[in-house]
Amino acid sequence: MTRAYRDGDRPVAGGGESSVGELIGNISDDLSRLFRQELELAKAEVKVEAGKAGRAAGMLGGAGFAGYLAVVLLSFAVVFGLANVMDAGWAALIVAVVWGVVGAVLYAAGRRRLQGVDPVPRRTVDTIKEDAQWLKNPTG
Repeated sequence: MTRAYRDGDRPVAGGGESSVGELIGNISDDLSRLFRQELELAKAEVKVEAGKAGRAAGMLGGAGFAGYLAVVLLSFAVVFGLANVMDAGWAALIVAVVWGVVGAVLYAAGRRRLQGVDPVPRRTVDTIKEDAQWLKNPTG
């Protein structure tokens, strides 16, 4: 009788009895396949996250540039408007101080959020922990 085996499975010699060497070989093959799959999972997970971060960074960069141009022009408009009621130098100084405060607040908020970024591929770490736990007690 001919039997088809899945990739990586081997026929059992002696009608159902395996030697210790064959069992150890099978375990070794299974472990190396498992670790290769875990590595591929980690690579895929990091690649997906890097792609998302890249697209988001591109959009934020474009939005930042457009916002920068709007802020510069708006700042000039405020300076010229204030120059109607006070000296132009003082008007420019007031606008610069306001933008300095805004920049400091944005820096602090960005720094706080950056500290919350987790670069570790959590799903992969969890599955590796599960695999290690199984290796300690494969029967139960």
